[in-house]
Amino acid sequence: MMKIFYHTSATATGGRDGRTQVDDGSIGFDLVSMQDKSGKQGTNPEQLFAMGYAACFDSAMNLVAKQMNLQPTQSSTTVGVGIGQKPDGAYALDLDITITVAGISEEDARQLIQKAHSVCPYSNAVKGNVDVRLHVNLMQSFDL
Repeated sequence: MMKIFYHTSATATGGRDGRTQVDDGSIGFDLVSMQDKSGKQGTNPEQLFAMGYAACFDSAMNLVAKQMNLQPTQSSTTVGVGIGQKPDGAYALDLDITITVAGISEEDARQLIQKAHSVCPYSNAVKGNVDVRLHVNLMQSFDL
């Protein structure tokens, strides 16, 4: 059995047009359907998933960079989340993960994103279940 380091829970009411909140009350969101045209303010579940995945992947990338003895001068992770319907009628997610890094070579950046993808808990949760594409964006860092 896996050793659990952290556990949390959240509750949603009203589905995509309701509300979701972490059970300790620390954060909550009014939800809106992605097709909502009424002007109602809120967030959709795919946006919340993208935020969580991006934070988790960025942490995995920072951990792996240290293990690989890499020291990017700047870095960030962006996760794009799409939702669609498969031919069998089921709904599925589609993901693009982009790391933007400076201060390391393109080859090191590609190895970094692959290794981070292998250790990130979100990546492991969707592995074999969701189409995921990995992208590297190299940038120049400037000291002012």
